[in-house]
Amino acid sequence: MEAHMKTTHKKDWFRRGLIAAAILTFLVVMAGYLVRFDGVENACPDWPTCYGQWGMPAGLAAQLEMVHRILAGISALTIFALALWAYVRRESNAAIKTFLTGALAGVITESFIGSGLGSGLNANIHLGLALLIMALVTTAAVLGNIKQKTLIAASSSSGFSRLAWATLLAVFVVMLSGAWLTSTGTANACAGWPLCSGGLPVSSAGWLAFGHRILTLIAGLLAASLFLAAWRKHYRQPVLLTSATAVGLLFAGQVLISALKVARGYPIDLVALHAAATAALWAALIVTITAAIVEPERVHPDVQNNPRSVGASRLKAFLMLNKPIIVVLLLVTTFAGMVVGGKHMPPLALAFWTLLGGALAAGGSSALNQVIDREIDGNMQRTAKRPLPSGALTPAEGLAYGVGACLAAFFILAGFVNLLAAVLSLVGMVYYVLLYSVWLKHATVQNIVIGGGAGAIPPLVGWAAAAGSLNIPSLFLFAIIFMWTPPHFWALAIVRKNDYARAGVPMLPVVKGEQYARIQIFIYTLELVALTLLMPLLKMTGSLFLVSAVVLGLWLIYAAWNVLRIPGNKVAWTMYRYSSMYLAFIFLALVLDVLI
Repeated sequence: MEAHMKTTHKKDWFRRGLIAAAILTFLVVMAGYLVRFDGVENACPDWPTCYGQWGMPAGLAAQLEMVHRILAGISALTIFALALWAYVRRESNAAIKTFLTGALAGVITESFIGSGLGSGLNANIHLGLALLIMALVTTAAVLGNIKQKTLIAASSSSGFSRLAWATLLAVFVVMLSGAWLTSTGTANACAGWPLCSGGLPVSSAGWLAFGHRILTLIAGLLAASLFLAAWRKHYRQPVLLTSATAVGLLFAGQVLISALKVARGYPIDLVALHAAATAALWAALIVTITAAIVEPERVHPDVQNNPRSVGASRLKAFLMLNKPIIVVLLLVTTFAGMVVGGKHMPPLALAFWTLLGGALAAGGSSALNQVIDREIDGNMQRTAKRPLPSGALTPAEGLAYGVGACLAAFFILAGFVNLLAAVLSLVGMVYYVLLYSVWLKHATVQNIVIGGGAGAIPPLVGWAAAAGSLNIPSLFLFAIIFMWTPPHFWALAIVRKNDYARAGVPMLPVVKGEQYARIQIFIYTLELVALTLLMPLLKMTGSLFLVSAVVLGLWLIYAAWNVLRIPGNKVAWTMYRYSSMYLAFIFLALVLDVLI
């Protein structure tokens, strides 16, 4: 038994190593694109040193190139170590050993042509090899982490697989042609988007640049077809459906960022984002093709017993996957952050894109949370009728929708708002899905306290959207929601104490007892109200907010006091509902305080 556990532990580390290698190769390709598009590939003309020096060179361009080389070196060592491990430990999956060997051969070849990559054919060979290495490592990572009990018969020659291969080839050609245009300076021969300065090209160089856009259109049509085919036929396969969804969203996002990049004169943030989207698109395509061959058909028990929802019921299921009431509440705080941060009503276009991106980010995160908690939700009366435990949607559909919505949110915010708002939104999504849903919720009784930071990020997104930066007052908006979260959810936990106990979630009333939870609700409520009163004392808000904070605070304290002194669920449920209204009203008061 002990030997078996050691073997399993070693295999787990090997699988994690494969994922790490895939991430490293992604970063190498992304950094390579950034170096090439930013025109600094000649900042270190010799290789592997920079002007004969092994340390970090002077100058931003040379430093960027050296970071690319360091990432490439770490990636190469990781691939070598994994390939050696696979042969020494006799990895049972021969395909993984083959792909790692191929990747290692590619790395060695890259090292021999590492110098003289400034432009032209050498640069394209270098990029092509990098993409091939990334494809081999990513495939090995997918094979090592998919639990494949069965294989889909002849799926490698199916219509979907042929479509996936065609999309991969088209994207490969687009990526190489784009790199060639950039390295030769031809990309600037076709200014504007989608046409060249509003019309057709007038030079041969312009036609070459315009031809790249035609190739992009063809690849886009193939990516859209792949997306639709996956949702039509493979809605039970989580890896395939999610990766194909990512392909569609990443391609659309890449085109959007590329167009904005050209229109805005190649700003560095959009250049970097375009590089990241390009590398991620390639990885998603590789995962899609691999999953189409090796991922087993998974049939959720509830889906077997219930017909697939269609029409209005299907739309309702996807709507409920977003937790719309929570989304609306978060959008209120986002909009308030925009008004307070900008000191005036935001422009209509800015408000629209910020709220749309915020809604997609919140909805996508909620969907991923429900995928993670689907077994728990099925055991709880309050959540048993949610789309996934009820069988209205498959887990694969929930996962794919969540990832797709989060990607769309990031591209919308980065493209139409600013990169800071997009990054903050991404932090919130990762915080909620990984830190809270995957880890904290099941690990500690303080899950809600620490996890409250995820719900506190939306007002920072709004503030960053309007002001372009954050400051001390913006952190007070974060702190209000952070302090509001524990009493709000602990009140619900008292009402649903038996549900949480049955599901094995260590909520405060379950672990510490109801009375302890009631005391903590009252203490946190006092701290929350004190925090809101501190803002006008520090001259951050005016008299209107002061009056509102006093009235609303006394109202919430009274509800918390009732929870403390009166047993039973009725007062706890009242506290839960009142606290939701309190959050909406206190942020509305912040808005009115600025506008009136």
